[in-house]
Amino acid sequence: MTQSLNPLGLPIGEPVVDWMPPQLPSRVAVDGRYCRLEPIDPKRHGSDLYHAYATDTEGRIWTYLPYGPFATLDDYQEWLETVSRAQDPLFHAILDLESGRAVGVASYLRIQPDHGSIEVGHINFAPPMQRRPAATEAMYLLMKRAFEAGYRRYEWKCDALNQRSRAAAQRLGLSFEGVFRQATVYKGRNRDTAWYAAIDSEWPALSQAFERWLNPANFAADGQQRARLSEMTSPILVARG
Repeated sequence: MTQSLNPLGLPIGEPVVDWMPPQLPSRVAVDGRYCRLEPIDPKRHGSDLYHAYATDTEGRIWTYLPYGPFATLDDYQEWLETVSRAQDPLFHAILDLESGRAVGVASYLRIQPDHGSIEVGHINFAPPMQRRPAATEAMYLLMKRAFEAGYRRYEWKCDALNQRSRAAAQRLGLSFEGVFRQATVYKGRNRDTAWYAAIDSEWPALSQAFERWLNPANFAADGQQRARLSEMTSPILVARG
């Protein structure tokens, strides 16, 4: 590829042609085959979420989040009241369509329309949602909405010690971009932050992989997957880590 140079002969980035900054994400709900995403509503979702999270009796799901666990439903509702009013992060409740109950949350954050960049985070799936198609579909729907809105870059960041989150990012087709050392402090401890991202040129192939994996034909009668999503997204990754 020929490198672009400015009049001083210095290398510069390629022009971004025919791109317009996207709008901020809307608060409109979106339906999938296995789940539904709704803007978080403490009154509608709080009790379902609190009791779903309570099935994790050891509190493992809160280990790498900067808040929680919450001792009482009132404490959790109070926290939800605060985050539900924010535009960034923009929290969503994830409802299991089979039960109709909220079983997880995820948010958009670090939303930068001028640069076409958006991050997904605050991901917290209750045990009843983990390792189920609804969990993958929720991530797909959030990514799909972002890229179809015109965002160029979709980010995922996590504590570098959180191996499950790092594996999940790459399974979903987000490439490793490095580790920021001593990036933040939370719960009184250091966090080195691992960065992952997908970009808009990768989205067509990623979308096709998600659609193939989520197709009911990919699951046997006992619910076991026939083909792994990681096998479909692996060729799209530009780096692992």
